[in-house]
Amino acid sequence: MEILKYPLPEQWAGILKRPALETERLFDTVRTIIEKVRTDGDRALLEYASTFDSVNLGALAVTESELKEAEAEVNIELKSALYLAKRNIEVFHSAQRFEGKKIETMDGVTCWQKSVAIEKVGLYVPGGTAPLFSTVLMLAIPAKIAGCKEIVLCAPPDKQGKIHSAILFAARMAGVSKIFKAGGAQAIAAMAYGTESIPKVYKIFGPGNQYVTAAKQLVSLREVAIDMPAGPSEVEVLADETANPVFVAADLLSQAEHGIDSQAVLVTTSGKLLKDVVYEVERQLGYLKRRDIAEMSLRNSKLILVKDMEEAMELTNVYAPEHLIIEAGNYMELAQKVTNAGSVFLGHLTPESAGDYASGTNHTLPTNGYARAYSGVSLDSFIKKITFQEIQRQGIALLGPAIEIMAAYEELDAHKNAVTVRLKEINRK
Repeated sequence: MEILKYPLPEQWAGILKRPALETERLFDTVRTIIEKVRTDGDRALLEYASTFDSVNLGALAVTESELKEAEAEVNIELKSALYLAKRNIEVFHSAQRFEGKKIETMDGVTCWQKSVAIEKVGLYVPGGTAPLFSTVLMLAIPAKIAGCKEIVLCAPPDKQGKIHSAILFAARMAGVSKIFKAGGAQAIAAMAYGTESIPKVYKIFGPGNQYVTAAKQLVSLREVAIDMPAGPSEVEVLADETANPVFVAADLLSQAEHGIDSQAVLVTTSGKLLKDVVYEVERQLGYLKRRDIAEMSLRNSKLILVKDMEEAMELTNVYAPEHLIIEAGNYMELAQKVTNAGSVFLGHLTPESAGDYASGTNHTLPTNGYARAYSGVSLDSFIKKITFQEIQRQGIALLGPAIEIMAAYEELDAHKNAVTVRLKEINRK
């Protein structure tokens, strides 16, 4: 962990630089994979399963018997936790339903919006070093609430040709339509183009490694929409002297164990807290199963001491963290000053883990500074808003002349004429 004391504002950009995510260098390799899947379909996916996942699959689709087997394998304790998380995620996302109102912008001119679900969505759930069954809930539940007709999920199989039982259980519980054994860039290509087994979808969601990220970027140029740009996961803890160093260290480590390219940042006004956190991180690190990963991740971590909370907030909004935990006495006041963050966790008893799993908010969030312009996944991510308008006789009479003038000044005669012929018609009657 790098300790920085009272850095100047002109140094912030360099200090807050994320671990490099150079997906561009992977584009040639990923293009080859995408093209092979596009032309060879299932055959390419089966070959890649053998090459990358070390398994020879007979088929890509998860069967009903596999789903029943997975349900039996998941213990009752985890099932109960998943049902609690499902309920809270449903409550929070259901409250986001769009209610379109008809607005009369002037007499005889009425405009409105209608919310329509994206018909086919694809969810990617990585295998990697941890089975992210929580991501299944975060993506499939809002998709189901939105009314998506087809929810397709791809996840890499293990060497026995199986997808983790908790992922399968969560997928069925959340309402996924079809599940396939496919991972990496090849899974993204399959959902973008469609194969004999895997349907083509209209939008792809979900995290993944650099190859998955590169594949999502490439297919989004032409074939399909994606949820958001992605990079390694990150957290910032903003703390003052009232913070508990045990809590702060635990929060930093909960992010560090995600992956070796994750980043954990502490911004504090207290030199004593910073010192205590360093000790606590080292102490707690020894108890982690994923200690090796966390230790490598901590090389990207920064512990930053600033002069006051005003400066701390300025630095925070420059960083635009994916996760922001505010552990300070006046956390609600500070929350009002947050302008750039993916998801914010307020107070000493609100760990990031709550949002990762079960409080109800979505954990699919903008990373790598994209929180300056992007929101996390929500119900809106799975819908389109279509605008409607109706103009009646009085409306075209009032609005038409202004349209004619604007069209004439833009030298678009046909645009002007589309109004002129209507004005002539109503004036004859």
